[in-house]
Amino acid sequence: MIKLTQAVPVLWGKSRENSEVHRLSTTKNTTILWKRYRQGTARLMFNTFGSSIWMLPFSKYCTTDNLYRRHFSGGNRKYHHAYHCNEHELKSKYSGWPTNIINIEVPSIRAGNEVYPSVVETAQTNLSGMECGYPTQLSFSAREVSDGTFFKAIKNYDPDSERLFHLLKKSYHDDPILNPLTPWERPPLKNIFCIYGVDSKTEVGYYFAPSGKPYPDNWIITDVIYEIEGSLYSRSGNLVEGNPGATSGDETVPYHSLSWCKNWLGPKVNITRTPQSEHDGSDVQVHQNIEHQHGEDIIPNMTKLPTMKYITYYEDSESFPGTRTAVWELDKANHRNIVRSPALMRELWLEMWHDIHPDKKFNFVTKAKRGPLRDEDCYWDYGKARCAWSEHCEYRYVFGDVHLGQSCRLKCSTSHLLSHYV
Repeated sequence: MIKLTQAVPVLWGKSRENSEVHRLSTTKNTTILWKRYRQGTARLMFNTFGSSIWMLPFSKYCTTDNLYRRHFSGGNRKYHHAYHCNEHELKSKYSGWPTNIINIEVPSIRAGNEVYPSVVETAQTNLSGMECGYPTQLSFSAREVSDGTFFKAIKNYDPDSERLFHLLKKSYHDDPILNPLTPWERPPLKNIFCIYGVDSKTEVGYYFAPSGKPYPDNWIITDVIYEIEGSLYSRSGNLVEGNPGATSGDETVPYHSLSWCKNWLGPKVNITRTPQSEHDGSDVQVHQNIEHQHGEDIIPNMTKLPTMKYITYYEDSESFPGTRTAVWELDKANHRNIVRSPALMRELWLEMWHDIHPDKKFNFVTKAKRGPLRDEDCYWDYGKARCAWSEHCEYRYVFGDVHLGQSCRLKCSTSHLLSHYV
C-alpha cells in the first residue's frame, strides 16, 4: 500500500551526505527516517516508494530530461536537470493547483532585485498606482516553489532563503541520480493500493507578511486558503477564486496531491461506491470500464446522500499485465485517524484475505455487500425489537452481558461468512 502525501520542502536539518539519519519526507504529521542505511540502499528505497521531491508542489505541465533516470550513473553533482514547461503551464494560473501556494507581502523594491527580472516585473505591475514605499504582495505557484523561484525572490527580505535555496539545489536539482522535478509514472510494483480520506477542510494556500520581529520570527501567517468539498474559502469564511478540485483533502494533505496516484490507473477503470458501514448491497453504485485519460482526474457520476459516508473504489487490473492498481477514497477520513477507521480496517482485512485465498474468482474482493464478520458487528435494533442483520446475527445471552446489543452474536463462524467474499 502506498499513500502519497504532499510534503513540505525538506530544506532543514543536516544534508543527506553528512548524517546517518536522513529525512526523506515530511508532512504535518509524518516524518520518515532511515537510520544507518548505506546511502545507495536508502536512495534506491527513496526511488521505489516515491518519497522524492516530486511529492513537493510541482506542475504536471513541466518535466525534466531523462524521465526514467532512477539508477546510479556514476556521475557527480555537476549534472543539472533541464526543466521544460509546455504551453499549458504558461496558460494555467496556478500550475494546475487550486490556488497560489504562497502569497507574501514584501517591502518596496530594493536595489539588487534586477537579477530576477520576472520578480521585478511582477512587483512593478503590482505596485503600479501605489505610493512609493508601500509593501507589495507577490504570489508564487506550485512550480515557482519547486524550482526555487520563491527563495530567489525573497532573498533580500529573508536571511535564511539563500541557505534554503542552496540546499534545494544541492540535494535535489543537481542530483545526478534522481529526477526530482519530473512527476513520476507508476512505480514498478505488482500491487499498488492508494488509500486516503477526502471531503475535509484542508489548507492549500497561505498569506504571509512581515511581523516586525527579528529572524527567525520575521514572518507571520495573515490568512489561510482552504479547499472544502470543491470550493475555496479563506480563514475568515470568504469565498476565494481559483481552480478547486472535485472534492477536498483529508485536513492535512490537499486533494491535488492525494489523488495523484489516479494517474497510474489505466485507460479503463472500474468504479464502485459503497457505504462505509455494513450494507446489504442496495446502496452500491458500480460503473464498469470508465474511460480514463492519462494525467487527468476521474470524477464519477455517482450520487451521495448527505447523511452517509462512502468509500469510492477505483480499480484497474487489466492495463498493466500482472499488476493491480487501486485507489480508495474514504469520505471524511482524517489524515491522523484514518488507520483507526473500522471501515478501512475491514476492507484491508477482506482484501488481504481475498488475495491469499486459493479459490478467488476475481482480481479484487467483491463490494456487493458488507455484513457483520464478528460478534462485535452485531447490535440490537430497537425499532424492530430484535438483533439487526437477522440473517447473520441472533440473540444469544451470555452471563456478563449488560445490554441487549452485547447479547447479539453471529449465527455462523467468521470463516463461513468470509466464504461469501471469495
